[in-house]
Amino acid sequence: MNQILLHRVLPFSKRLISETVLPGESVVDATAGNGNDTLFLADLVGIEGRVYAFDIQQAALEATANRLDTLNERVTLILDSHANVDQYVTKPIGGAMFNLGYLPYSEDLSIITKPDSTIEAIDKLLGMLKKGGIITISVYDGHEGGKEERDALLAYVKSLHQADVHVARYELLNQRKNPPFLIAIEKVRDFDTVIQVVE
Repeated sequence: MNQILLHRVLPFSKRLISETVLPGESVVDATAGNGNDTLFLADLVGIEGRVYAFDIQQAALEATANRLDTLNERVTLILDSHANVDQYVTKPIGGAMFNLGYLPYSEDLSIITKPDSTIEAIDKLLGMLKKGGIITISVYDGHEGGKEERDALLAYVKSLHQADVHVARYELLNQRKNPPFLIAIEKVRDFDTVIQVVE
């Protein structure tokens, strides 16, 4: 049987997180959406771990809660912007996941992630992230507002110092219909806050 090595963006994101997050750690799903990443993270951290899942839409948190079923006790669902992550998460985290854009199957597709809050959240999470931890960001830029968020995000991650983090971009080049690409940020030394931020 042939094994696929070049996964699509979402499976590859999970593969990266799986290689760094340990059972019992705290992690963040910055964009709960329909709960796919939250469920994955809840299973990954185990019974002693904790997942903090953020979304600004109540419908997203309800969908996530329904998907979790028996794993609900491992997850804290938070109806708030991920930019306020430091108000809810006080301990170091093993990793974090973002899935940018809009809530799939939502009745209001105008509710989207925004560059300012996304970058603020990443900046704060980098300060909380353990050395060797990874933040994955699945970037969708085919919708209205997506290109602006993409450009601001790329400018931000390119400004991060290579002594602090390694930043990689992963994408499949022969996919059609505006496929997402992945940004992965690996923390390579301990620091509390990111020094350089794009204005």
